[in-house]
Amino acid sequence: MDYAMEDTQNSAPGAPTAHESAKLSSGTTQATAQSVTKRLQSELMTLMLSPPPGISAFPSATSLLSWTATIAGPERTPYENLTFKLSLEFPSNYPYAAPTVLFRTPIYHPNVDFSGRICLDILKDKWSAVLNVQSVLLSLQSLLGEPNNASPLNGQAAEFWDHNPTEFKRQVLLRHKDLEDDEEC
Repeated sequence: MDYAMEDTQNSAPGAPTAHESAKLSSGTTQATAQSVTKRLQSELMTLMLSPPPGISAFPSATSLLSWTATIAGPERTPYENLTFKLSLEFPSNYPYAAPTVLFRTPIYHPNVDFSGRICLDILKDKWSAVLNVQSVLLSLQSLLGEPNNASPLNGQAAEFWDHNPTEFKRQVLLRHKDLEDDEEC
């Protein structure tokens, strides 16, 4: 008995067969991947042609979905003259879902935990497809100078930021460690 034939006989008229559905799904996945690739290539070109001050980002040599970024600490903040490396991992449905962004350089900050995870609304529930790598990195750079102490991941850092700036700066310098370019991010 031909079971493939039986499956098509029970389908609604005009409905694709299992084989046709698989081909359609593959085509959709391929189109989505091409769309993500095109978007990320465009964002990379924008960053290369007109980089914002103190920010850079590049994909890894092996995957356009995995980037390393660098942010310079903003002037007149405890992070001035410090440089931070971050990793960005883009989902297959980017830009409709936010990238996963982590600080790779150890950082002492109210909105970053000791694993490098970041509490920032645009990386969570406020994500929008109009946002891009540049806007995320600029937001993170801004967050360095203006933490959201109402929602800290590091309560001690929030407390020191608000009540003991000298100790906060000391903790920032104790925690910060420059990563070498060849270190795994």
